[in-house]
Amino acid sequence: MKKQYDIIGNRKKFFLFSAILIAFILLFSLIFGVEMDIQFKGGAMLTYGYEGEARLSELQGTIEQALGSNVTLQTGSSIATGAQTLTISMPGTQTVETAAVEALGETLAQTYPESSFRQLSMNNVDPTIGKEFFMKSVVAVVAASLLILVYIAIRFKNIGGWPAGCMAIVALIHDLIVVFGVFVLMRVPLNGNFIAALLTILGYSINDTVVIYDRVRENRRLHGGSMDFATLVNTSINQSLARSVKTTVTTLLALGTVCVVSIVFGLDSIFTFAFPLIIGMISGVYSTVCIAGPLWVEWETRKTRTGKAKKA
Repeated sequence: MKKQYDIIGNRKKFFLFSAILIAFILLFSLIFGVEMDIQFKGGAMLTYGYEGEARLSELQGTIEQALGSNVTLQTGSSIATGAQTLTISMPGTQTVETAAVEALGETLAQTYPESSFRQLSMNNVDPTIGKEFFMKSVVAVVAASLLILVYIAIRFKNIGGWPAGCMAIVALIHDLIVVFGVFVLMRVPLNGNFIAALLTILGYSINDTVVIYDRVRENRRLHGGSMDFATLVNTSINQSLARSVKTTVTTLLALGTVCVVSIVFGLDSIFTFAFPLIIGMISGVYSTVCIAGPLWVEWETRKTRTGKAKKA
């Protein structure tokens, strides 16, 4: 017989750990602030192709002197050509004129002739448009969460669908805050990668939760009233634990490979997507096992106690 972990019995420890983690992330965000990329904040973005190795520390000073403004740099690769790219961002209300871009191109060509810098694109994003895009992205995440809630409530209506759905959403919010925390702690500006990571984690995390809920429903059908709800959920979690862990580990191996490759080749844009996903995946399996089910049990336990107190 496989070892049974008392997940439900230790639920308050898990709740405390998650509460401390979330409090730390939010406090850190308030103290050090949250950086926004020009996609959400507005500003200017220049993309250059180059050859060889880009020394960002040297390039930073050269580019800021040429443009007369503070910039952030990010390396990556072109999807179309596979060439190495350097993205120059000027967040805020600043825009860049054609003359300044031409002057920058001449400076890069003279200073780093071996890199063969060539301009690929130039984008000026109005702050108002950036804010609208950010709000639409938030609406997309909220809408996805609400649809998940409705789906779980309908699918598991025979075993208490709405409470189950609400606890699953709480677990998802936990995962989204963790991914947000990774971006904040790494001082990576929130951008399209951030929204893509959130939506990806929503899908992976809820999939594991649905598997456990399916097991709860099946065990309820098999055992009926012979097993109390806490034992029922704990048994279901243990039965699904190996599957959840193995699936997550397989995905982490793939994402880990992507991270290593992005570090070796200096592909910052890929790394800032893959690494938060790794942390999000780990958080997802944790919240599925240690938050969603245990919270559901806590809800049902308190509801039963309240009902008994009213009768008394």
